[in-house]
Amino acid sequence: MKHLRILLLSLPAVVSATAFADSTAQISGSDYQVIEISPEANTGLDNIFTVYNTVGCSLSFKAQNGYTANVFRFSNLGGGYAEEVTNLDRSTDAVSLPLQKDDMGYIFEEGTSRYYCWVVNYANHYLHLNSAAVSPDSDCSYSIITIDGDASPITYYTINGQPRTLSRQLKVEYLTQEFDSDMQAYKTVDAVKEYESIGMVLSITPPAYCSTFFTISGDRFLRQWGMEQVAETSTAQPVAVECSTEAVQDFIDKEEGSNVMNGDDSVLGGSAPAQITFKAYTTEGVLHYEWQLDDTPDFDNPDYRFYQKDLDYTFNEEGTFYLRFIGSNADGTCETFSDTYTVAIGASALECPNAFSPNGDGVNDIWKVSYRSLIDFNCEIFNRNGQRIYSFTDPTDGWDGTWHGKKVKPGVYYYVIIATGADGKKYKKSGDINIINSINYGTSSGDGYYEDGM
Repeated sequence: MKHLRILLLSLPAVVSATAFADSTAQISGSDYQVIEISPEANTGLDNIFTVYNTVGCSLSFKAQNGYTANVFRFSNLGGGYAEEVTNLDRSTDAVSLPLQKDDMGYIFEEGTSRYYCWVVNYANHYLHLNSAAVSPDSDCSYSIITIDGDASPITYYTINGQPRTLSRQLKVEYLTQEFDSDMQAYKTVDAVKEYESIGMVLSITPPAYCSTFFTISGDRFLRQWGMEQVAETSTAQPVAVECSTEAVQDFIDKEEGSNVMNGDDSVLGGSAPAQITFKAYTTEGVLHYEWQLDDTPDFDNPDYRFYQKDLDYTFNEEGTFYLRFIGSNADGTCETFSDTYTVAIGASALECPNAFSPNGDGVNDIWKVSYRSLIDFNCEIFNRNGQRIYSFTDPTDGWDGTWHGKKVKPGVYYYVIIATGADGKKYKKSGDINIINSINYGTSSGDGYYEDGM
């Protein structure tokens, strides 16, 4: 047999010669449809044919002059080691040759024009899916499926002899869970993964997060020929776990007259007492819940552990605190961790104004203290005769300049405050309150008032 050494460096990566513009290669003699696949341009191939069984099949090519076209075939060595084919049928205007049992590449040459193709004999790669099972070795990162059968790679070669894999497009279908941020919950969804080939052990990541069975089906060729094979596992309980968490703190809107010195409302904490709700959303496999609270972010020895899914916690102490959620499966072999939340509670502070104007104009109508991180508070207001006319224990409250529902007379009043900060600081403050620009004091109709608050 004659051998032709093709100098690959002189060949373009993709040959679409003008002489072959209206010419196509065809395979005849197969009882099943021949599946054609367009290869990537950098393979140098014009076409890939997959034949159910090449026995009894022939490959033909219609060139401008079938009597002068030369034909070569090549194996995994590439086109540089192509062999010339001599047993050709030139009885028509097309040149044809019987196909080999082995997978093979072919070159049709007429003048300076060349056409390259690769023929896959599927009989050499027949898919077998006998059975499948979920492996007990499935862990926190993978769902592992063991397969009895053969779904090994189908390899073809470029004109340079480089191996490539022809994807079988095997499908693996199962159920899993994904977090829906709109619903604030994990929902069960269908999952489909595609594989070029499958070995005896298949590792699926991310793993299934709910009870499910796995269905393996394929391949693309048997699917197209109406002979798709299917293997299905029994239902398995989830091993892997996942969580999503959130922290919710209600801050008083400063535009509505808040007197709390919270600082940055985008940061958790601020002024004590700070009540924050921590919520955890978990996949089906999470059976144990724990929130950890510590004053260090490494959680080596957490100060507090709360064995619950949701946590309402009030921070009454100054300082920086760290929280995280841990969820685990039934036997504790898999854990899921939330991000670490940082809660910063500021040092206490208390400032008292000395005047306000309850004239109903919406500006400075209520006497309020400005404060931060006060966990105990008591304020009493007196008239100039020493009579207590108002008191309150919530520092967010204030005095609107009334007594028994009537406006008091403008003038000087006095306050006494006793408070304790989240940092342990004690406050005992007293001072004047000057009422100015008060109108309609007395009854609601303005026809009277309490003289000096009496």
